[in-house]
Amino acid sequence: MYVHSSKYKCTECGKCLVSNQSLTWHRRTHSGEKPFECSVCTKRFTTARSLVVHSRIHSGEKPYSCHVCDKAFRQKGALDDHMARIHTKEKDYKCHTCGKAFHRRDYLNSHMKTHTGDKPHKCHVCDKAFCLLRQVNAHIKVHTGNKPYKCLLCDKRFRRSCHLQQHKRHVHSNRRPYQCPYCGKMFKTMDTLKSHVLVHTGAKLYSCRHCSERFTRLLQLKTHLLKSHNEGTWLICHICQKQFNNSGHLKIHIRRHEGVRPYVCSECPKRCYTAGELKLHQHVHSDVKQYCCSLCDKSFKHKVSVKQHFKRCSDI
Repeated sequence: MYVHSSKYKCTECGKCLVSNQSLTWHRRTHSGEKPFECSVCTKRFTTARSLVVHSRIHSGEKPYSCHVCDKAFRQKGALDDHMARIHTKEKDYKCHTCGKAFHRRDYLNSHMKTHTGDKPHKCHVCDKAFCLLRQVNAHIKVHTGNKPYKCLLCDKRFRRSCHLQQHKRHVHSNRRPYQCPYCGKMFKTMDTLKSHVLVHTGAKLYSCRHCSERFTRLLQLKTHLLKSHNEGTWLICHICQKQFNNSGHLKIHIRRHEGVRPYVCSECPKRCYTAGELKLHQHVHSDVKQYCCSLCDKSFKHKVSVKQHFKRCSDI
């Protein structure tokens, strides 16, 4: 097996590169240097190659075509992914921890970091660390404040197109195409289904590298590393100094200080702090009773209602 020479090793994160040029490009991810600027939208890039690929967004050029379905792509890597996912569906690279399979080795290598908790990529502005390079690149936009993608239904803005699509599915759509094979409950996304299935299987995929503890969810591992091993970074509310281990929880907390309620009910003027609160509220306008007592088959709109009923029902 070919091993990269330690001659081209990054002093920041220890990654080994195949050439001095590759090392130069890689170092820019740590320094934040982006010498190549798009003449159309002024967006900047670390390499000339990245600029060339980006320019195809403006020109509409898609030079890589699928020979099976004629779908075209701006990058060869995107074509390779398309062939593997849609036409061949071969996944030869399997995670030995959780069994998840991938069609590319680099995808598997990136996935493995979610189990180990390694975060070699740091933000040059706030020193926050990430498992993957694309995660730190997305995070840097937090500091620039650039949010080019706007939801036409509620005017909320996003830094990435995929976040806008997720927002539409979670907040503005009632479509639930993913069904739990154990209990039949329906979900909007595959990720929420996978998270739910762990409730039934009890699988603990995330292990602590300092002790024998194992966890069902990655967030539980991160919390454990912070509290038990002082590893990681607490996120602190600038208003009341409360600590959080998850940026999403911190954002919701700050909304409550500022009184910002971005989730609007489509049936009435009520506004909510979170998508979960909006979902609970929308039961008021619906006749659907999705929670059922296993003892008497009586149905309820809210989970808390069926829990309270079950206690009374089981005492009879």
